[in-house]
Amino acid sequence: MNLLLRCLLVWLSTFVRKRLKILEPSVLSLTVLPNDLDIYGHMNNGRYLTVMDLGRFDFILRSGLGRLAREKAWNPLVASAVIRYRRPLFLFQNYRLVTRVTGWDTRWIYIEQRFERDGHLLAVGLIKGLFYGKSGRVSTHEVLNVLSPGICSPDIPKVVSSWRELESHLPRGEKN
Repeated sequence: MNLLLRCLLVWLSTFVRKRLKILEPSVLSLTVLPNDLDIYGHMNNGRYLTVMDLGRFDFILRSGLGRLAREKAWNPLVASAVIRYRRPLFLFQNYRLVTRVTGWDTRWIYIEQRFERDGHLLAVGLIKGLFYGKSGRVSTHEVLNVLSPGICSPDIPKVVSSWRELESHLPRGEKN
């Protein structure tokens, strides 16, 4: 229930917050709630990934990707995620979630999501995603050309390139 309420609040806030360009960050101010905690009294590691969904939801709505996806019957999909935890969050602590597109190639959009508090990095996640339509994967060129015609990807950060290289060695979902 907590996530549904937070989704509703994020959605409602998009009506009063400024629209984002594709390379501008989304920033959400959030608070650790009781159902975010694990048995050790800090925010559950899985909850970070769930909260990251909220940041991408805000970004998609405010950048115009949500409207475009609805019109074209596309669904955003996460293909891969990696997260690095640095400092814990405790009950009722406030924090910021900063979501930004770091770049893209022909197939994937790469997103960085940072949890910050009082100038400290608490956790950072990387997401690899795409849009999927009735005919399958939608190219990033098709998606981004509608929002920002002619835009080119910034240089892919080294950490994302290293992550891509690592993933190239992982098993794919081939049939047995």
